[in-house]
Amino acid sequence: MQNGDQQYSMEDETYTDIDGKAISLECQRHSGFCREFTVSSAKVSIGRVMVYTCAVWLTAYIIFFVTENTAVLSSAIIITLVGMMVHIHFVKVDHETLLIIGSLGVQVSSSYASGRESTDFIEMGKIKDIVINEAIHMQRVIYYLCILLKDPSEPDAVSSVVPLFQSSKPRLNCLVKVYKSCQEILAKC
Repeated sequence: MQNGDQQYSMEDETYTDIDGKAISLECQRHSGFCREFTVSSAKVSIGRVMVYTCAVWLTAYIIFFVTENTAVLSSAIIITLVGMMVHIHFVKVDHETLLIIGSLGVQVSSSYASGRESTDFIEMGKIKDIVINEAIHMQRVIYYLCILLKDPSEPDAVSSVVPLFQSSKPRLNCLVKVYKSCQEILAKC
């Protein structure tokens, strides 16, 4: 690593998402004013893809056998392939990154299973605070990290909320680690 960058994986604690699936948290400290947090989810399971594909194709073959309509088989193949491509390119996020730079702002990135990335940047002047919020989801309380944006017309008010780590959905113990580190940087600004 260059320029005194420190990378440390927060391995002392195991992290899971709200559904109990394992995730990992990696932190890079680039300087006292710059930290990068990456939350990674499990990769696409080939076994799971094979099971779904076989189930759809077997169902299509049974329907074909009964109706003798070849369009059923063709449709099943096309729907399965298009569905897999859409899932890999637009739905399945491999990892999400939060880069906070004290003097500039916050960059939020998502890397999808297909290799596609999406990135958003929020200037520090627009950020009121970074907080852990709670919500009710499926009859249980979940926590999420979010950025509170200032209302341009009234600086003490919040205009909107930007949730972070929406795909990986880490549990509270992981969010607290990221929150404390972000607050250290925000306190220096």
